[in-house]
Amino acid sequence: MSRVLVTGGAGFLGRHLCARLLAEGHEVLCVDNFYTGTRRNIAEFLNDPNFEVLRHDICFPLYVEVDAIYNLACPASPIHYQHDPVQTVKTSVHGAINVLGLAKRLRARVLQASTSEVYGDPEIHPQTEDYWGHVNPIGPRSCYDEGKRCAETLFFNYHRQHRLRIKVARIFNTYGPYMQQGDGRVVSNFIVQALNNEAITLYGDGTQTRSFCYAGDLIEALVRFVDTPDEVTGPVNLGNPEECSMRALAEQILDLTNSRSPVVHRPLPFDDPRRRRPDITAARTLLDWEPKTGLREGLTQTIEYFDALLAGRSPARRIPANLAAVGRLAN
Repeated sequence: MSRVLVTGGAGFLGRHLCARLLAEGHEVLCVDNFYTGTRRNIAEFLNDPNFEVLRHDICFPLYVEVDAIYNLACPASPIHYQHDPVQTVKTSVHGAINVLGLAKRLRARVLQASTSEVYGDPEIHPQTEDYWGHVNPIGPRSCYDEGKRCAETLFFNYHRQHRLRIKVARIFNTYGPYMQQGDGRVVSNFIVQALNNEAITLYGDGTQTRSFCYAGDLIEALVRFVDTPDEVTGPVNLGNPEECSMRALAEQILDLTNSRSPVVHRPLPFDDPRRRRPDITAARTLLDWEPKTGLREGLTQTIEYFDALLAGRSPARRIPANLAAVGRLAN
């Protein structure tokens, strides 16, 4: 057993990570300022003696005693991170400094949840970790893109200067139960619209692509990454290498929900990447990992979650604990 700090622990991925760590017998300290995370996500853990929650903004120093740190704190959907872009930059940069300072004092392993957004609108495809990216440093998405890029810089400088034990994971589009309703992400948007028989909003002509990884698979990769030897620092791409167009995603969700929703087109958002697909050779080699959950199976679980949420039922009781923590369905 070890004591593990999860910043952003009440968010979408943070909730899944807390569940996984508790299932493995760790003590978990969940830190969140509840800007995008919700108490509903962690309600089922509150009576667990190995779980503790602390309301705190990591833009300010944190003084706790832990053995390992997962830094997941930062708004990750465009609606949320563009709402207060200055605070988004602060969360990425000041938050990284505070987390790294804590890890330095404790000599703890620390994982940074970075993002595929560091590649911007990529000019190479698929994206490999040695690609420096094609990012607009002053556009509306830059608060998130450049904030995460700066956080990576800080992590590697702390590693070089202080020999800190770091892990940097570049997370590509991830989906699953416990996503927020109305967070602006394409999977949750399409599912909620389909379940309500509202118009599916397809931006652009629908040919732009993403690669969708089920949350349980992603959490498995993060846990394996932290357990690698100290010399394995990353960055490592974590995501599903199977590419899917927005139109194909909408059609699959309409089919799974038996929805009567029409599809309407809207202008493509400024700086929206045209293609996004990870090269996961490093993850396969270093972590012995690749996604196991097919898109259709993962969407089915996510649809069941939102169906329960919209109906006022308790989604937590409908998602098996093992599936919520680790994706077990075959492609």
